[in-house]
Amino acid sequence: MNDSKMKVVTLGTAGGPRWWKGDRKDRAGISTAIVVKDRFYLVDAGHGVGRRVRQAGLELENLGGVFITHLHSDHTIDVPSLIVFGMHELQERVDDPVALVGPGPRGALPPISSRAEVMPQPVAPDNPTPGIAGMFSNIVAAYATDLNDRVLDSLRPSPELLFDPREIAVPDSAGYHPNDAPTPDMEPFVVFEDDLVTVTAILVEHPPIAPAFAFRFDSAYGSVTISGDTCETPNLVRLAQETDLLLHEAIDFEWVDSMYAHRTDDEGRASRDHHYKSHTSVEGAIRMAAAAGARTLALHHLVPGSADDAVWAQGADFFDGAFLVPEDLDTIDISTPAYSMTRS
Repeated sequence: MNDSKMKVVTLGTAGGPRWWKGDRKDRAGISTAIVVKDRFYLVDAGHGVGRRVRQAGLELENLGGVFITHLHSDHTIDVPSLIVFGMHELQERVDDPVALVGPGPRGALPPISSRAEVMPQPVAPDNPTPGIAGMFSNIVAAYATDLNDRVLDSLRPSPELLFDPREIAVPDSAGYHPNDAPTPDMEPFVVFEDDLVTVTAILVEHPPIAPAFAFRFDSAYGSVTISGDTCETPNLVRLAQETDLLLHEAIDFEWVDSMYAHRTDDEGRASRDHHYKSHTSVEGAIRMAAAAGARTLALHHLVPGSADDAVWAQGADFFDGAFLVPEDLDTIDISTPAYSMTRS
């Protein structure tokens, strides 16, 4: 690891709720570490995040906070491992619990796809749309047998003492509604602040989930904006103005068509609909970065995670700033010209 005052480590760069077949680069699930001096902040917790944190040389005791862009499983599947395994490495954080910042409850089920021929039934009908605090409570309850063994027999502090779930409250003035207005035009708002960083958020468009956030981290050493999952959204441009680094999701729509265009069943057609209305192409990410005046654009949350490098690298010909396609565990220096990306 270099000695930069601010840097990004791309812990996991694949998107999608699956283990990608034939992935030559073995990309782990989406997760990003923003390192400022001796502290790091984790954005999303895709599969493999704990091992990637270790491989990056980061120590959980230096974790400044966990930030969840939205509650899709590929961004949260290893939240349980952070909570349960974390109790073994965060024992000194009882008086300074780790902030776990993410969406609040959706408040309403999403609309049923127009492709549906048989009406689907929601799971967990008594509480079908919990937010990050509800997810935390459910994880602790699901692992209660293990946790009680360790709390009562080994006298370890409970995860309830080590983590501080904080649900993001969308300002009333935004006019947000999960179904009627999931991405209203709005201004960024602060969701977290400590002595090293200020984190602002804005709603982005990733139907049917709501709320879905992009985050921006500002420090004395630079700025990093993470799109979360989104189609091309004006709010993202607003958040990312003049940012030093924009990490933006990207999908290969040719792959989407190869997977779904030939299918005539309702699931196949609905899945294709979802990808087109909820994600961004390489060209779209470039448009967002250019409109924001971002100094550097890095593509991540790559779908498919097994795509050939050429699918993503073509963007270098169309973006005037520095253009990066990082692999897992790459480091991007924010304090110096951003083309100084190093590979572990």
